[in-house]
Amino acid sequence: MLRHIALLALLMLLAGCAAQPPEPDPIRRALQNLSDRAVDRVIQVDALQSPADQVLLLVSPQVDDSLEIDSDRFLESLTRALLGVSDGPQVLDWRPAMAGEGGAHQWRMESRLEATAPRLRLTDRDLLPYRLTLSLHRPDNDGALWQTEVEGAFDATAL
Repeated sequence: MLRHIALLALLMLLAGCAAQPPEPDPIRRALQNLSDRAVDRVIQVDALQSPADQVLLLVSPQVDDSLEIDSDRFLESLTRALLGVSDGPQVLDWRPAMAGEGGAHQWRMESRLEATAPRLRLTDRDLLPYRLTLSLHRPDNDGALWQTEVEGAFDATAL
């Protein structure tokens, strides 16, 4: 009897391992795609060359409430994308206490994710147009030394 139970448990374990993995979280996938596009632009900035020698201090992003995206979740996605770059910069969370400090290789990166239009209703889905603005600052300077925008639309069913 004990052998039958052990055999049944082994078969259930093997069947569980053979099953298809679950689909990735659509919100995570959408945010990761956006973050990857943004990081591609940041890594190309002339002032950040060589990226491995730079330190990016990430300010908590400003996220438009109408997009229904948590700012911490977007910050995590952006951080993961930056850390995923081979020979990429060091990445730290910026805190207000760090204002006015910084070395020659430190950059404060600010981001703002905003809705650019009302929800677009299509026959099979709703789209949420957005604009992501990224800017790089020196820790001791409020003026942006570099800025870019990434535009697109989230599928609202994924959010």
